Amino acid sequence: MRDLLAAAGHPKAALSARCPYCGGPHGPVQVTGAPWLASVSYAGTIAVVAVHPRVHRAGFVPTGLGIDAEPLEDAVRNAAGGAPGGLLRWVRTEAALKADGRGLRIDPAHVEIAETIDGWRARVPGRDCPVTGVEPAPSAERALAPGVLLSVALAWTPEGEAGRDCPTTP
Repeated sequence: MRDLLAAAGHPKAALSARCPYCGGPHGPVQVTGAPWLASVSYAGTIAVVAVHPRVHRAGFVPTGLGIDAEPLEDAVRNAAGGAPGGLLRWVRTEAALKADGRGLRIDPAHVEIAETIDGWRARVPGRDCPVTGVEPAPSAERALAPGVLLSVALAWTPEGEAGRDCPTTP
């Protein structure tokens, strides 16, 4: 993650992961010293990271980034009956809840996921704007681990005016 931020021109950016509820070292990744968001997920022995600039878009600012990665095959998950609603719904929901900032303190069953032309959006209880997301494809810039399903989400917050239309695409 530090290498990604350094490549984006922020070699002195600092990372922390303090839990906002108990203060433990297991909270969402926070970036200081650079206008970026960051997130991490683990799929078995694989760690997956994402960074995104806090770039304003049409009066909105991204306020949270969430990433979730899950192995396609998981004996423990399968023995427990699988992921509720299917694995794709689960990775989208968990990415959306991470981007929202409240994580699994929100019941995943109350998150509504809908397809969009270029990704998906999630309605998260207590949030005005939907969270937008995608399942990234491998490219020259991003290597994805085989056998892992990955989803990335951004939470948006309006600047200034209340009642503005929220972003609907990632």
